[in-house]
Order: sequence, then structure tokens, then C-alpha cells
Amino acid sequence: MPRSVQNPRDTSTFDEACARIERALDSGLRQNIVADVAQGATFGQALLRLREGLRSNIFKAVVPSINLASFVSSYDSRTRQEGFHVLHDWDGKADKVNPDIIPVDVLHYLIDRRGDETPDSRALAILLDYYFMHVLALLSVRVWDDGDADDNLDRLDALLRALQGPDGGGQPFAADAETLLLIGTSHFELEERGYATLLEKVRTLNRAHRLKIAIGHASSMGSHLRFGFDATYARDTVTMRGDNVADYPWLCFALATVMEAYARGREERASSEETRPLVEALLNGLSADARAFVGDHPPASLSSTAVERSQFRDSFQAHRRDLVPAFEQFRPSEDAYSPLAFFFNFSHNVVKGTVVDALMWGEPWPLTFNDLLTGLPLAGAKGEAKEKLARTVMAYALSHPDRIRGRPTPVIVYDPVAGRRAFATTMRRLDE
Repeated sequence: MPRSVQNPRDTSTFDEACARIERALDSGLRQNIVADVAQGATFGQALLRLREGLRSNIFKAVVPSINLASFVSSYDSRTRQEGFHVLHDWDGKADKVNPDIIPVDVLHYLIDRRGDETPDSRALAILLDYYFMHVLALLSVRVWDDGDADDNLDRLDALLRALQGPDGGGQPFAADAETLLLIGTSHFELEERGYATLLEKVRTLNRAHRLKIAIGHASSMGSHLRFGFDATYARDTVTMRGDNVADYPWLCFALATVMEAYARGREERASSEETRPLVEALLNGLSADARAFVGDHPPASLSSTAVERSQFRDSFQAHRRDLVPAFEQFRPSEDAYSPLAFFFNFSHNVVKGTVVDALMWGEPWPLTFNDLLTGLPLAGAKGEAKEKLARTVMAYALSHPDRIRGRPTPVIVYDPVAGRRAFATTMRRLDE
């Protein structure tokens, strides 16, 4: 049994779960936890002391103690039953879910590489925050359990801001709670039954929340499917469509939602600056398979969202004259960071790679996962930091490749040449 599952019968409400986390995040207790575990003689011993709390979801060193065990295990059990493993990663070699939660897997990696050093309080704080990020990601899947889902998502957003505030390790993970939902559900799942149900739940959220989810999913699924197109499916579009029957409806929702916001902005005479993030998200999403969404013959993987796909296509065609030229500003180059040059298998692996590097050096990156999904602003030093981070996580992926189609393959890639090729292909498809 996975070590995080202890009491699936806990009946804590969403509000009660948030209250427990809020106390842990807002009272300086994390600093006390780090100070306590850092008393280990070596960094490895300090990490093992921290591991006790991460595995049990109970931190006894602070007064009063932090006990998240009952609701974490209950929420994890419910979420697994719905088809998602938010806290645990898939072991592709053993073909099973890892027994430890992801932060503990990372902790073991850190012990292997830095265990003999003196305790690093900054790294301990980052790792503890990474644990809490996963707890919040688990809660993002449960916002529909009780109470108002929109209010719950806003509450979760406030907790994320507290987590990434001055009392923690300084490593930001996500720009908003909507991105936690993306990160938490972007795992390999042997059975993909949960995605359709989750999408229907997302449709019940208010317009603002739906749009944030749509922008994140359009950009991240563009990167995810472009990776699959090259690495997994040997540039075979038909095979990619047939193997991603869960992803295509989500991408359709994302594109249709962003397109609706763009059309509304045009009607309200929004400036190009205001619509620029929407234009970029549309391009990023279409880069996965433009023909599937604007062509005359939609694939079977979009049969469940035929009406939504038709609405997107009609609106896109109505605004084509403005949109296609606007896409040109996002053509990848060697001089600026572009998300079109960023390819990866799963979003959570990008976050993990960022955290691993921060832990290795005890120095957080000043970037969220969302920052890597956009080239905006188009100028400035932040773009240099994005490219540096993208190349850094690619280096880790190169040193630990997966075997895909019989070949060792990095699951995170930053390649401006491939990005320009993806842009050119997309533009050709839009001109057909």
C-alpha cells in the first residue's frame, strides 16, 4: 500500500482541510520544522528526519503539531478512485505507481547526491514547500467535493500565495491555483478514465477560472503533444490522435475557451496588449495539431466535443485575418525564449526538474511553471532566465533519459530549431 494512504474514511470538509494548511503556512511553523530537522549531523540525516513528516503527513516537532494525515489520505484515496495519482509518480520501468510520494522520491535523490554535506536549511525549506505544493495540488482536484467550487478555488489560490510567500524556501511553483490542477493531473495514468469527468467539472466553474485553466492547458498541451509527435509517435499524426483520446477534448476546451475570450475582447475593443496572451495561447495550442481543429475533417478523438470544436473553428475563421498575422510576433528565434521551442512529456516533470536543480544548489529559481509556457514579455532579462532554466531541466532529462521506441530519449527538450519548425508547420496548416 502506498505510504500516504492511512485513513480513507476521513470526512474533513474542504474548508477544514484548508484551515489546517493555512495554519501551517501562515504561522511560521515551516521555519520551525526546518530548524528542527536541520539539527541532523549531515544533510542526509536532516533529510531523513524530514522524511518522517513527509511520509506520515504529521510534523510533531512544532507546537502545536501539524497533522494533515487524515484528510490527505482520504483525498488521495478519493482521487485515485477517480483515476488520478496526484501525489505519486509512475515507474515506467517497473510498470507500477511508486510507493513513496513525489517529494520523498526527490528527497532520496538529494540524499544520494548531497547526503554527506552539512545540512542546507534553504534546500530543506524548498523541499518542504514542494511537499505542500503537492498537498495543494491534491486539494485542487477536490474543490467540487463540498461548498462552492469557485470559492474553494479562490481559497486555494490564497493558500498558494501563502506557500510562495516570505516564510518559505523562496521557490515559486505556479502562478495560480488553476495551474496546480494542471500539474497535479499531468501524470502518466495507466487508465485515463478520470479526464473526461474532470473536464465536465471544470466546465461548471466561472468564466475567469475557466479561462485561466484554458490558457495553461492550451500552452502546456501544445508542448506535451509536440513532444509526443516527435519522440513517441515518430511524427505520425494519426497515431498521436488515436493514442490521445483524453487529451484532445481538453485541448479543444482550452482553445474554444481562449478563442471565446479573444472574440469578446475584440468586440469590447481591447488593445493588442490585452489580447496578446490569448493570441499566444491559441498559437501554442494549435501547434500541437492545427489541422485537427481548423480543418474540414476532425479526428475521432474530438467526437465527444464536436459542437465545441465547430464553435472554435467558426470563431477562428471569423477572426483569421487578424489572428494569423498576430501569430508572427511569436515566431521562435535564437534571440528570445519561446515556449514553442519547449517540449516535454508531462508538466509535473518540468516542475520536478526545476525543484531538483534548486535543491542541488540550495538556490531557488525566480520562475514559476507558467513562466515557461509564455514568451511574454517579448523583451527583457526574464527571457534569458527562462531559457537558462529550460536548458537546465533539459540537461537533467538528458542525464536520465527514458527509453522511447527503443531509444534513450530526454523527456524535456528546449530546441529553438524545432520550435521554428513547429511554428512553420502550424502556419502552413492554417493556410490550407
